Amino acid sequence: MTGLVVAMDGPSGSGKSSASRGVARALGLRYLDTGAMYRAITWWMLQRGVDLSDPEAIAARALDPVLTIGTDPDAPSVAVDGADALAPIRTSEVTAAVSAVSAVAEVRRRLVAEQREIIGAGDIVVEGRDIGTVVVPDAPVKIYLTASADARALRRTAELEGTTVQAQKAAMARRDTLDSTRRADPLTMAADAVELDTTALNLEEVVAEILRLIKEKA
Repeated sequence: MTGLVVAMDGPSGSGKSSASRGVARALGLRYLDTGAMYRAITWWMLQRGVDLSDPEAIAARALDPVLTIGTDPDAPSVAVDGADALAPIRTSEVTAAVSAVSAVAEVRRRLVAEQREIIGAGDIVVEGRDIGTVVVPDAPVKIYLTASADARALRRTAELEGTTVQAQKAAMARRDTLDSTRRADPLTMAADAVELDTTALNLEEVVAEILRLIKEKA
């Protein structure tokens, strides 16, 4: 398994994070949540009053925040300018704004370069929306997780307080549209990725199936 890179893509609520951490833990690999990096940039810009409806304003500040992200699947960590941002980047405000920030080419160029540096020689599970298509197109294992809209919304509602399944379903539909239609690195399944529908599977079953695919491919 030395040098292995597992590229895990898919929309929010498909189970990427839990499955990626579970696979990394099972194989003794590092874990990288690229979505957390985009959320961290978004949170930093919201804190500083950057107009997120203006792509040029976002681009002008894209290189300013200093990000530090951990790769331990058992102890996720995200810091921005030295401040712990693990909880703040998961707020509904950040979730609503992250697609606008991640659509800006300057932000994507910066973070893709940092992601590739972290990935380095491999031994890592990487989750996101453009891992198999852009970040590591030569990854030996590419998996695209999906799930029904209802299942995804139900999972996200269970994670968040003060929301409903219908609200989350609408929010996810909006974000899916934004992420899949942006000009820079849109959310799409790599041609050589294996699609795995997690709608009817629990976490243990998803991890087991991914481990089987890794053994088969790598």
